[in-house]
Amino acid sequence: MKLLSGKVIFLTGGSAGIGLACAKAYAEAGAKVVIVALDADQVKEAATQLGTAHLGIACDVSKAADVAHAMALTMEKYGKIDAIHNNAGVASPSKPLHETSDEEWDQLTDVNIKSVLYTTRYGFEALKQSEGCILNTSSLVGEIGQENHAAYTATKGAMNALTKSMALDYAMHKIRVNAVLPAGVWTPMLRKWSKEQPDPASIEKYLDDIHVLGYCPEGEVIADACVFLLSEKARFITGTLLPVSGGAELGYRSLR
Repeated sequence: MKLLSGKVIFLTGGSAGIGLACAKAYAEAGAKVVIVALDADQVKEAATQLGTAHLGIACDVSKAADVAHAMALTMEKYGKIDAIHNNAGVASPSKPLHETSDEEWDQLTDVNIKSVLYTTRYGFEALKQSEGCILNTSSLVGEIGQENHAAYTATKGAMNALTKSMALDYAMHKIRVNAVLPAGVWTPMLRKWSKEQPDPASIEKYLDDIHVLGYCPEGEVIADACVFLLSEKARFITGTLLPVSGGAELGYRSLR
């Protein structure tokens, strides 16, 4: 039997990058996937790639009413939710804290953190019924920091703390809560970040070199770990911040 057979997964930010890789992996593993993202055209295209058994919903995850509506549509179609994967996120701007505008700060916190509040608030009863799980796409930089990226790293550090506290709060309801922590992964968001750097031409080598395993991966390496964490194989794992990082956090080393 496939690892996610019969499960319904509510996936934010599922129309591109890591999210799209996860959507495809979840569908391949037997799940029904609800792709929730901002760009209606991208959502439609992603859902079409998965097939008619799946659902695409255009939704601004930073708005409570949008998330509540998306959850209601999911329950109307499938009658249950087995997992919420909070993957939606923004990474710009790439700058130190004192140069970050109020608008930039608010967008980062609203999309990266407040969206978790909304999906949990409006999805909690469904997860309680299914004894389901929550998965957060965080980042290694939430643990180790990153130069010229203070506001973004703050949101990921907050997500890491939330993951642990939510795991404690919801264990009594048999709801598991975990996070994956990529380092670099080639996505449209990372490519945008790369272009904001002082020397964009050197970024590809830099991103290869920070991973001990020697290369910056595509999104499917993250998706494979996410399939595991949402499956019964991970039934006794909760509150975990799982680096899927090619060893980027392992310490000082000479770069090749």
